[in-house]
Amino acid sequence: MRRRSSIDGMTPMSGMMRVTTAILERIAEVLGLVRTAAAGARDDRGDVPGWVLITLMTAGLVVLIWALAGPALTQVFEQAMDSVTGISP
Repeated sequence: MRRRSSIDGMTPMSGMMRVTTAILERIAEVLGLVRTAAAGARDDRGDVPGWVLITLMTAGLVVLIWALAGPALTQVFEQAMDSVTGISP
C-alpha cells in the first residue's frame, strides 16, 4: 500500500516528525528557562542581611503594637468570648 502525500509532498510520517521536533524544541526551551531561574535564585543568597533586617523590624512592630494595644485587645477578646458563651464575670 502506498502512503498518501499531502499537498506539499510531505508524508504523514514527516508531519509527525515535525510535530515531535517542535515538542522537543519547546521542552528544551522550558528547561533552559528553569536553569536560568535556578541560576538567578542562587544569586539572591547574598541578600541575607536584608531579610534579617525585615524580620527584626517586623518582630519589633509586633512587640510595640502588643505593648500599646494589648490590654484593649484582651478586653475586646474577652467581651467577644463572653457574648458567644453567655458567661459574664
